[in-house]
Amino acid sequence: MSDQLTAWLRTIVPAAWSALIALLIASGAPDWLPDPLGDAGNTLVVPVVLGGVYALLRWAEPHLPAWAARFLLGSNTPPTYPTE
Repeated sequence: MSDQLTAWLRTIVPAAWSALIALLIASGAPDWLPDPLGDAGNTLVVPVVLGGVYALLRWAEPHLPAWAARFLLGSNTPPTYPTE
């Protein structure tokens, strides 16, 4: 797999997991939690969850088996970038 495809997958797959988690949070959150945020509540949930999920996956990556990293990150091999 090319480094460009690997980098793309390792961006898109965690974002998809984050969107799914944000959807579950937004649909199951009690009314008192998002109400103070108004219409911005749904807009803020996705980037906050994305930041948390990405940080958690990067922390957990060295401890995950290859199949789990592939499932959660899209690839178990980080892309390599030229050093110029």
